[in-house]
Amino acid sequence: MKASITVGIAGGTGAGKTTVARLLAESLGHVVVLDMDSYYLDRSGVSPEARGRLNFDEPAAFDVSLLMQHLCLLRQDHAIEKPRYSFKSHTRTGIERIAPAPVVVVEGLFALWWEDLRESFDLRIYLDAPDDVRIRRRIERDVVSRGRSAESVLRQYECTVQPMHEVYVAPTRLYADLVLANDRDINDCLMSVSDALKATRPVSR
Repeated sequence: MKASITVGIAGGTGAGKTTVARLLAESLGHVVVLDMDSYYLDRSGVSPEARGRLNFDEPAAFDVSLLMQHLCLLRQDHAIEKPRYSFKSHTRTGIERIAPAPVVVVEGLFALWWEDLRESFDLRIYLDAPDDVRIRRRIERDVVSRGRSAESVLRQYECTVQPMHEVYVAPTRLYADLVLANDRDINDCLMSVSDALKATRPVSR
């Protein structure tokens, strides 16, 4: 059985988790990324009206059991079928087959929230950035890629995103092996992560 190196990347919305994970995979070439956004619970059984009132910024919105199952399978050198999730309908729309790799990265708001999940990582990273930087990035992302208005993004940020950040996300900074400020050149963060990864060895579990 092969043991992959597992990395958890947490941080608030707009901190750069997805970008760092993507650039890491591109630079190393032997990295598989499990984005927590793909593991939102499927809300197909909830009416469209009710879906709009759900809180998507708390740990209970995620299928952490499936995420941990997939992480375990990848560590054991087995392929998985990662869900595809639609932010427009809040439902799962299919699957994506993911092959195992020497490095598995889990990135998302709550990557370091659940004890069982964070203890499964060989390297725990928390990305940080000032609030004004994060909300600007959030608005740019959601308007361009999710078809939302800037007003709706800002309203959600003020009502749930930032309050939930203070309760659930920010405290997980304490569990990180590496805390990085990502408010300038993202290549600085990427270099720090790469250096930390080189010094990391997989732990048998």
